[in-house]
Amino acid sequence: MKRIKFLLPVVVVLLVKPNAGAQSKAVGGGCEGCEIMYVGMPKRINATDTSAGWSETGQKLLITGRVLNRDGRTPAPNVVLYYWHTDAKGQYSNRPGLTEGARRHGYLRGWVKTDAQGKYSIYTLRPAPYPGEGIPAHIHVVVKEPGLNEYFIDDWVFDDDQLLTTAERRKMENRGGSGVLRILLNRNVQVAEDNIILGLNIPNHPNARSTAAVQSGLEIGEDQPSFSPYHVWGPDKGSRACPVCQYGRYQGVIFFAGEKISRNELRQWAEFFERESVQRGQYLKVYIVGQAAQARVLAEIGSELNLKKVALTYVPRFDDTASESHLNKINPAVSNTLIVYNHRKIVNTFVNLPANNDSFTGVIGSLETSKSDYVGLREPDHH
Repeated sequence: MKRIKFLLPVVVVLLVKPNAGAQSKAVGGGCEGCEIMYVGMPKRINATDTSAGWSETGQKLLITGRVLNRDGRTPAPNVVLYYWHTDAKGQYSNRPGLTEGARRHGYLRGWVKTDAQGKYSIYTLRPAPYPGEGIPAHIHVVVKEPGLNEYFIDDWVFDDDQLLTTAERRKMENRGGSGVLRILLNRNVQVAEDNIILGLNIPNHPNARSTAAVQSGLEIGEDQPSFSPYHVWGPDKGSRACPVCQYGRYQGVIFFAGEKISRNELRQWAEFFERESVQRGQYLKVYIVGQAAQARVLAEIGSELNLKKVALTYVPRFDDTASESHLNKINPAVSNTLIVYNHRKIVNTFVNLPANNDSFTGVIGSLETSKSDYVGLREPDHH
């Protein structure tokens, strides 16, 4: 995916060549053209920015969210995000008065600095793709953390963009988390939420690696992938309904039952998830996913508890490719892996949680803190 629309002049490239080794060791592995973020940068940067595109003819767009530290939970204040994008015709248009450097990014550009809670908001217009190039429409984003050099994260792209094919999605590196924006509608404004995780998949970042003692599951900030388990109990019994394909709009929990989990623990978790599902209605969907050897036990628990909401399912193995369960990167040796997602994006993970009130309280807390401010908005019609 293109990061910069135009190449640097040859003379500049020659000047930076001697520092190529230093660039490769920089946080992010180098950031060609990122120096333009300082061109015209205001002395005071707020947590909210409105680009010139907001008042122009085109689709109004609000992008909002939080910047979080590597744990995916702790807010990161005073982080600058610099963005730029094409106009409604797919061009990096210019205006009189722009300096030579800024012209390369066009006039639809701006800065936000996260507040004490890590929040930011950008009001702009939705960019169009480059004419005739087949590249998805996108917004470039550069991050400047206090004490580190600037680096780029994955471009923001749009889930409903027909140019965002499976092949294009596979090219994404999840730098800072998934850059896929999922649109909601607030009258004539498209709204998209995105939380950025500092250090996630960023080369040479001091916090590039997770500090979790036991690894299982994907990272906070990544998209929850599609996969097709076999349903042995629940509303979709007898089907292979995909969790996020069918129930990805709101909050969801996918509880992967490991090889060491006991029958009694599974039963306790199922009871807890059923209570929460009944209480939260359409705004929560819970899947319990085991492996083939656990299928009979799961069906028995569903019958014993007469579950109405929770889906009890299994896959042949957690590393099975036919069902695509391998995409979840589950470690079968742990007791359990619990994934919390919101509108398909992972917002929290837990590993080896015991089935007790403290754990249940922790999961409830995660659901409460990760609620969307825009949960009541509708999705656009999909074709």
